[in-house]
Amino acid sequence: MLTQLQIRNFVIIDQLDLSFASGMTVLTGETGAGKSILIDALGLILGDKAEVSMIREDQERAELVATFNVSRQPRIRVLLDEQAIETGDHELVIRRVISRDGRSKAFINSSPVAIQLLKTLGESLIDIHGQHAHQSLMNRNAQRALLDSYAGHQAELDTVNKAWNDWNSATRQLAQLSTSSGNHEASINLLKYQVQELLDLNLEEGEMDKLEEEFKRLGNSSRLQQSSQKVLNQLSENELSADTLIHNAIRELKDLIKFDPQLNATVELLDNASIQLGEAINELSAASERFESDPEQLDKVGKRLDLLHDLARKHHVPVQQLLEHQQQLQSQLDLLQNSSEAVSKLTKDQSKALARYQQAASHLSESRSSAAVSMAEAVTSQLHTLGMAQGKFVISLNQAKQEQPQSGGNDQIEFLVSMNPGHPPQPLRKVASGGELSRVSLAIQIISKDEKAIPTLIFDEVDAGIGGGTAEVVGKLLKDLARHSQVFCVTHLPQVASQGHHHLQISKHSAANATLVRVIELNGEDRVDEVARMLGGIKISDKTRAHAREMLVQMAKA
Repeated sequence: MLTQLQIRNFVIIDQLDLSFASGMTVLTGETGAGKSILIDALGLILGDKAEVSMIREDQERAELVATFNVSRQPRIRVLLDEQAIETGDHELVIRRVISRDGRSKAFINSSPVAIQLLKTLGESLIDIHGQHAHQSLMNRNAQRALLDSYAGHQAELDTVNKAWNDWNSATRQLAQLSTSSGNHEASINLLKYQVQELLDLNLEEGEMDKLEEEFKRLGNSSRLQQSSQKVLNQLSENELSADTLIHNAIRELKDLIKFDPQLNATVELLDNASIQLGEAINELSAASERFESDPEQLDKVGKRLDLLHDLARKHHVPVQQLLEHQQQLQSQLDLLQNSSEAVSKLTKDQSKALARYQQAASHLSESRSSAAVSMAEAVTSQLHTLGMAQGKFVISLNQAKQEQPQSGGNDQIEFLVSMNPGHPPQPLRKVASGGELSRVSLAIQIISKDEKAIPTLIFDEVDAGIGGGTAEVVGKLLKDLARHSQVFCVTHLPQVASQGHHHLQISKHSAANATLVRVIELNGEDRVDEVARMLGGIKISDKTRAHAREMLVQMAKA
């Protein structure tokens, strides 16, 4: 869930700090007030392409920061763990910086990351529906995922992917054997030499860390010995050592116990401290013996480290992975030396995996075909409710013509729509306008609301071309959708705006020869005035205010 958005020097926004809550948030304002700028900012957070023109005039850089709560998204936390990025208290902070020199940088929880990672995360964080570029609904892979999610056949999908992975692994190994067969003897000889070279090293697990630790200790033996002896003197060997002072204090206090028995507790604490101090002195004394200078051992460890680093460079692997590399080379050698047996086994594995794949893919296709009919009918029904009375939603399934199996099954899936009777359904990307696309997205989200949805949904121009009762229906559906996801809706209709749990007003104003965007949260009479403006235009009458107030009260009860 999106919790905060900070914008600095972006287009005509100088500084903007917004906090968001769950539920449905409506964004309203005059046409051209800058509502789309907020959506553009979120698009950049999600990995959209950055342009220098996005930086506010006379500024060197623009900065965008979005904070998300990902406590209910274990998939994202796993993805960040793979990138060694900490999430702290389930908080994800994405920062995007655009510089005047054309460079763009991205950070996640202060760690620099590639823009591609933002795109990957963005697909699970926010879905923006409307006329803007970040629309997963236009992506065929996303369409397939929506159908699979609606069908609820994850087990069948997992079976297909498992069979495909087995087939693909066997196919790749066979290709490797085929490639090397033309120079079979030379490949074996090279691998033998490489493996023997590494075997001669007698590599041990974790050896590099141990060697570096020992080299560091031996290289600093003089300092270690001097410092440890200094501390030992302070603890036990000087006339006023800590050990002596504690024993003197214990003796003094024991003489006073006869006057105040409560001092016995203090004496016990000091006795314990004396015992702990004695153990520390013994430990340090034993350790100091290891700190003696040993030039021969230092030279021996240094040469071993140099040898390992040289071999790592020669084999083009990190030095810590030399042992793993040796094992991989040995596996390749074993495979080549037993190539005939390996080819036979891999061919059988490939054939068995292909048979499993074809059977599982057939079952998956049957499930998808059945779900596609049901989902298309449900979406079409919602489109009629959303004011698209002639709209028809169709899901096309075709078998892929590729000779080889594909991850995810053999089905090519595409969403089609017809907006007018007599017109055959066409791909969604070709016939749907921004507003129509938003309503198709809304319809799909509504029928899928009990599935694992993207936590934050943004609908831009979802009310384009509708009004009256249909607009009220759209508002109610969005509000219902907000029970499961955080919903933002840019709207020009009071019937929609009045149903939001939160209301943000966006406006432009001029200051110091510059045009700036201002965003304020509306409550009470301020919200009444905004809804009245949307109802009645520039001149707002008492009657219009009363209508707006009544509308807000009714929608709050709904």
